[in-house]
Amino acid sequence: MSDSSLVLIATLLQAESPRIVLASQSATRRNLLEQAGLRVETRPARIDEAMVRESAFAEGRSAGECALLLAELKARRVLEPDCVVIGADQILECDGAWFEKPVDRAGARAQLLDLRGREHSLHCAVVVMRGGQVIWRHVARPELTMRRFSESFLDAYLDVEGDAVLSSVGAYRLEGPGIHLFERVTGEHAAILGLPMLSLLGFLRQHGVVGA
Repeated sequence: MSDSSLVLIATLLQAESPRIVLASQSATRRNLLEQAGLRVETRPARIDEAMVRESAFAEGRSAGECALLLAELKARRVLEPDCVVIGADQILECDGAWFEKPVDRAGARAQLLDLRGREHSLHCAVVVMRGGQVIWRHVARPELTMRRFSESFLDAYLDVEGDAVLSSVGAYRLEGPGIHLFERVTGEHAAILGLPMLSLLGFLRQHGVVGA
């Protein structure tokens, strides 16, 4: 597809203004928006996520509430006039425990063994801000059940994926070889990847940011 065709698609699907800014360096979230035919700019939103999660957990907040808090904090880091700012975050919860991105292969292996044969939830939050004000917030909650894979399969999986497992809160990429780890998945695929696109596009459509 030529560059001119891409511009035409974006013009048809997205209004000329406001601009859409994603408060994240996540390539996956950016790709989800761009694959939907939208023009999006990205801005880094550096916050101490570990500290926020620890405080929220200690305060008895739910995983969904914490994910929303993180998404809003990220969006507030981006001061862009006359634009729609999207912040997002995702927390994996299994039987009341919250999981974070593993720091190394050993951590990923231990985490996947812990999740093996069990159901977990992905609390995927998105916050939209404009003019410094939150105008929409939403949490999607896909549920996933891992099969009881063998440890030899797990080691083979980790060999195939390499450091890619460190970029995911669940130590798996459902859009890649990670699909082999599961026996059942319920919920929107995009939300599992990190952004509940159906609900987000519905909101943007109602506010004239994308075509109706």
